[in-house]
Amino acid sequence: MLGIKNLTTEIDSESGLIRAVDALSLTLERGETFALVGESGCGKSMTALSILRLLPDSGRVAEGQVSIDDTDLVQLPEARMRDYRGRRISIIFQEPSTSLNPVMTVGRQITEVIERHTPVTGAAALAKAIDWLKRVGIPDPDRRVHDYPFQMSGGQKQRVMIAIALAAEPDVVIADEPTTALDVTIQAQILDLLKELQQSQQMAMLLITHDLAIVSQMAHRVAMMYAGQVVEVAEAADFFAHPMHPYAVNLFDALPDAGKRGHWLASIAGTVPALNQEFAGCRFADRCADVMAHCHTQVPALYQPKEGHSVRCFLYQDRQFPRSPKRVSALDTALMTDRPAGKTVVELRDYRVWFPIRQGVLQRTVDYVKAVDGVSFSIAAGRTLALVGESGSGKTTVGKALLQLLRKQAQITGSALLHGQSLDALHGEPLRTARRAVQIVFQDPFASLNPRMRVNEILEEGVASLRPDVSALERTRRVATLLDKVGLSSAALGRYPHEFSGGQRQRLAIARALAVEPELIVADEPTSALDVSVQAQILNLFKQLQQELGVAYLFITHNFGVVEYLAHDIAVMKDGKLVEYGPARQVLQYPQQAYTQALLQAVPRLASSQLL
Repeated sequence: MLGIKNLTTEIDSESGLIRAVDALSLTLERGETFALVGESGCGKSMTALSILRLLPDSGRVAEGQVSIDDTDLVQLPEARMRDYRGRRISIIFQEPSTSLNPVMTVGRQITEVIERHTPVTGAAALAKAIDWLKRVGIPDPDRRVHDYPFQMSGGQKQRVMIAIALAAEPDVVIADEPTTALDVTIQAQILDLLKELQQSQQMAMLLITHDLAIVSQMAHRVAMMYAGQVVEVAEAADFFAHPMHPYAVNLFDALPDAGKRGHWLASIAGTVPALNQEFAGCRFADRCADVMAHCHTQVPALYQPKEGHSVRCFLYQDRQFPRSPKRVSALDTALMTDRPAGKTVVELRDYRVWFPIRQGVLQRTVDYVKAVDGVSFSIAAGRTLALVGESGSGKTTVGKALLQLLRKQAQITGSALLHGQSLDALHGEPLRTARRAVQIVFQDPFASLNPRMRVNEILEEGVASLRPDVSALERTRRVATLLDKVGLSSAALGRYPHEFSGGQRQRLAIARALAVEPELIVADEPTSALDVSVQAQILNLFKQLQQELGVAYLFITHNFGVVEYLAHDIAVMKDGKLVEYGPARQVLQYPQQAYTQALLQAVPRLASSQLL
């Protein structure tokens, strides 16, 4: 269905020529799912944009071919390329907030694709759009089809993006982190939908993801990228049973789960090298535990130690006598002990957040959307409460209301107490002072980072505003230290948010929240956009801060691996209400509510038999 040969993509930047994709070759067969995995910034998304010719103005495909039915898409004029996009090959973008048109209803955006690429028009196209919203799990699709993107949660926007991509029933779908913002039940539903379409239409799919459990469930073949190159290609079953590249082996050890609780996660030191340079040797050499002298001076080829399994590593140069990479098991790393729970930092008592529904010329309130309806919980210093539930259940609203960010939009009742003091009663300077103690990591880093400010200005802004006692020199030092802790180099300080990948922007958002040394961090899907090794770094950082400073976390997430590893308590939300609340071990092993049981059953997992 799709053939890619020696694809090389270059981008002009202030720091020089960036070779984002370097001589990538792969093929997709009809009905096949080919997974492209690797760290943030390795070129996965740039590969997708290169295939569809959606590169930024400064980018170009320098070499290579992208073929569908013997037609080279690279050579097509733009007018003909539009006939291929959406109909023959489409894409599910990683960040729906930036790829959905904010001034068009979601229904119009779906019907636009249907009317452009199929004979269906008018009312029939709208009916088909409603059907697609229903198929991707949007509740009340007849009403929501007339909503705008801003009226939907992050997960719902991602589902709309999936509906747009599939609306014309294309031959090839590029799914760039298609389930990143989705809760586990909708994620399972979407993955089942993609499988169903593949079977019925023999659709090929290029799946770009950092979730290895999803890859193990969905993919027929896997290619791992690192620093713009493919470093390992194999059948999915063989890849999970016998990973060969040192990078792949270490990734499996970085996965969080209940078995690694009480241990530091094994994380790969360092970061992906900048791609604005000529590489003299292996690009992974500086981070590799198996590095040899010639790794720095010679470029490894893509060796094939066994049939159907290729790897770019000198350990496999001699096919008859391959060497296995060293493994740094998470269970061999140092034990960590939780500090005793401190005093209660924050407490919610019968908290309600109701959004008014207004109608008529005078915009009278006729009803309310009860986004949060009677929620009560508390978090002590040094403890983590995981808030889980389906998209739209009110999790993010709880976090925003706790920080007093919804006062003008919603009717809020009940109490939010910080050290026993009511946050709802604070205004002006007292509220500003309270915000030193409570920070938030938003779900969408692109929308929450100022596009006109450089990274150093973004990170220093909060410290300068909320911690005037910190000197300018100390601010600069603190920011540089934080960048290193979240896995970014100091070269990032002078860059703007749009110059980073989605995962890198999320790391910046985390660094910004940590900069003022808060007592409580509301973390809204803080690791959803991060690859496995960086997620391990971030989770270790969260645990380290909790041990050293007693920081409390309200961890809003749908990643149950993270919940199993990090949470002390779990609160399960459904339709604005708390349906189950208790110690993590009890909720995970002995769930009482049918809803909680359904959530846990939908979690994608790597079978222990799959791992080396």
